[in-house]
Amino acid sequence: MNNFQLSTLKKLEIILEGEHLAFATDLLDRANVKGYTIVNHLSGKGSHGFHEGHVMFNEDSVLVMLITAVPEELVQPLIEGFNPFFSQHSGVIFISDIQVSRLIKFKD
Repeated sequence: MNNFQLSTLKKLEIILEGEHLAFATDLLDRANVKGYTIVNHLSGKGSHGFHEGHVMFNEDSVLVMLITAVPEELVQPLIEGFNPFFSQHSGVIFISDIQVSRLIKFKD
């Protein structure tokens, strides 16, 4: 256990409407993000009021969250890629510092 090393990365939590999921995953893939987790059917309250997490009409009408961990040098290009989108659509990106134990899973 003495050789257990942690490496610093940035965690991005990207929340947007399900109908835009393909845009977000395509942007992450083009930025060579190694992987991400998708959480569907989010509930919560924001500037547009309370949002129910259950499917009312189809998968496009729910909120989703993509969670990914990236090296710091990818954060600014990803923000620049999402900025035009978020100027026209609702959603948010939370960015935080994290530590990971298996850096090989997140970097080339």
